[in-house]
Amino acid sequence: MSKSKTYRIAPSILSADFARLGEEVSRVEAAGADFIHFDVMDNHYVPNLTIGPMVCKAIRPHVKIPIDVHLMVSPVDALVVDFAKAGADLITFHPEASPHVDRTLQLIRDQGCKAGLVLNPSTPIAHMDWVMDKLDIVLLMSVNPGFGGQSFIASTLAKLAAVRQKIDAHTSAGGQPILLEVDGGIKVDNIAAAAAAGADTFVAGSAVFGAPDADGGYHGVISKFRSALAAA
Repeated sequence: MSKSKTYRIAPSILSADFARLGEEVSRVEAAGADFIHFDVMDNHYVPNLTIGPMVCKAIRPHVKIPIDVHLMVSPVDALVVDFAKAGADLITFHPEASPHVDRTLQLIRDQGCKAGLVLNPSTPIAHMDWVMDKLDIVLLMSVNPGFGGQSFIASTLAKLAAVRQKIDAHTSAGGQPILLEVDGGIKVDNIAAAAAAGADTFVAGSAVFGAPDADGGYHGVISKFRSALAAA
């Protein structure tokens, strides 16, 4: 019998109330979140414009849990340094957005952060093959990046299983641990399927920040996620 997995819930502040952001991140941490997921969009790599390092710096004092920064930007490297200084703990980026993926991963690690790649629904997983030794996390997008509130793309499950196989082969050969994160359309009714396919870290935006108070609010939905994962 295999040992039980550690699962991590990472609420995305893209769906939070930005007028009360410090309070929002404190509340999801108190409700049991493991990471704060921070979506950075530049209206260039993706067709939307969100938040930058100043917002990361502003929320850092409000939480003790890691801040997980997803860079949907091009170019990448300058913002890596800025977000590390602003208090990020994990920084991921898209391989299409950096001309030197290996160098950018090393730059993230040199700043004292965990480093990772983000793979869009149509991005081949072969991008991982040449940089496995520098990966701390791989994030699979289960929607096309740019906007919150989209529906989960079912083909992501097979892709999660393929990436899980690569990660397990790497760690079995003595490599470092690598988290497998999934982002996009994660709900209480599909999180178990994503876990069964191999994910161990789950980004949820509208499912968390849109949770009705009548159903227990943030604590209620995170508890439902935990229950679904326990049964996976």
